[in-house]
Amino acid sequence: MSQTIHVAITRRVQKEHAEAFERDLAEFARRSLDEPGALGVHLLRPAPGSGSMEYGILRSFASEADREAFYRTDLYKDWLAKVEPMVEGKPIYRELGGLEAWFPHPRGASPPRWKMALLTWIAVWPVSMAVPAALVPLLGERLPRALAAAVIAAGIVVTLTWAVMPLLVKLAAPWLNPTNGDP
Repeated sequence: MSQTIHVAITRRVQKEHAEAFERDLAEFARRSLDEPGALGVHLLRPAPGSGSMEYGILRSFASEADREAFYRTDLYKDWLAKVEPMVEGKPIYRELGGLEAWFPHPRGASPPRWKMALLTWIAVWPVSMAVPAALVPLLGERLPRALAAAVIAAGIVVTLTWAVMPLLVKLAAPWLNPTNGDP
């Protein structure tokens, strides 16, 4: 049984190429989702006003084989060649596991586990109350209890994955990954 693979990639972009890089990265990310085994991609831009030019890319693959195949595609190789004049240095790749996949850090260090757990709890608690409150009236008694629970669980996962966690991680970035060495 294969396990989902999460890879965090960091690229440092030259300021004068930031707009073109973002445009090309968004297009590449969109097209890359059509590749076999590509499960998702999240783009992390530098915080406004930070002066940082580090961009993060979090990619998810269905398996190690899918990850390796993706990095051999013409799509990936062409994108690397296209952005080469826009970036400084080589990309930094880091495979992530567990909660680390939600909390990529541009310099490769994950936040402390207690911060990741606390932020995840802050996300899960209200979502686990709101999704059933919204879906139970719609589902009523139409579905068997186990199937209704599956629909509710899917609603929670979708809400956390595509809405709540990306927003919370973005909002909490200064706390999760302080740049001045504070805890």
